[in-house]
Amino acid sequence: MRPSSSEARQEASAPVAMRPRTGDKPAERVPVILETAGEADYRLIDSGDALKLEQYGPYTIVRPEAQALWPKSQAPLWERADAIFTGDTDEDGMGRWRFPREMLGETWPMRLLDADFHGRFTSFRHVGVFPEQLAHWRWMKEQVEAAGRPLKVLNLFGYTGVASLIAAKAGAEVTHVDASKKAIGWGRENQALGRGESLPIRWICDDAMKFIQREERRGSRYDIILTDPPKFGRGPNGEVWHLFDHLAGMLDICRELLSDDARGLVLTAYSIRASFYSIHELMREVMRGRGGVVESGELILRESAGSKQDGETGSGRALSTSLFSRWVPK
Repeated sequence: MRPSSSEARQEASAPVAMRPRTGDKPAERVPVILETAGEADYRLIDSGDALKLEQYGPYTIVRPEAQALWPKSQAPLWERADAIFTGDTDEDGMGRWRFPREMLGETWPMRLLDADFHGRFTSFRHVGVFPEQLAHWRWMKEQVEAAGRPLKVLNLFGYTGVASLIAAKAGAEVTHVDASKKAIGWGRENQALGRGESLPIRWICDDAMKFIQREERRGSRYDIILTDPPKFGRGPNGEVWHLFDHLAGMLDICRELLSDDARGLVLTAYSIRASFYSIHELMREVMRGRGGVVESGELILRESAGSKQDGETGSGRALSTSLFSRWVPK
């Protein structure tokens, strides 16, 4: 179980200090809104009343969403939901799933950006994939396919490995790191589902900070680094991660791991009480003297059905999911 904020602060190891950086800060693009409007196996159907209704493969799923402050626009669609998460509405709170129509299995097959994986009903309301990340994954896939050489991708806090599979199928050599043995196991299952056992992915169960510190000492370099850290978390040997204590040091080490011809360093931050400007300015400080551009803002999901009232035109409502900051060389 993840620790409470007070427990995390009491037990967290000393933060790694940022080293002094010189040179100009990178240029900036703000605010940048990266939007996901849906794919063949995913769409946000409707939202409201602190809930969201989504399509994941063959199933329609209802989950808590505190930022859906408006009323639902298509109530009849909600009545046909296949699964509803009930229980603690906190992002990491435990609960259970209710199946109004028929009992469903724990997993089901899905496909996004040519990667096959399992959707999964977990006790923490997550379903094995964060679809708003499609905006980053498309960008990464384009970088890998256009590089003309196998890019090396580091996926920190990689969860069930969907991003790792997309990168590897596009031609990258991927190092996937997560502290959860269960998540690593799910990642390997996802790899096997798409008959991708031969894909060049290293699955590593380790504390992210310890791993990148060793990689820096070894002189390892990566062309793209994805980081998706939690607010709080534990490593496999009890190491404690606290985002506000450890984020600056983590990004500082990640900069050292970037190759001379790196294509990007991506940070996504969920469920924190902060402006995107806080991580934007941190990224610019970390990348002083490296040139390029830091673009920061929010990831959003765009409703694809049931979002407009009579007489309205334009797209469906936007549901903000997370903050992000991304350094790119130009």
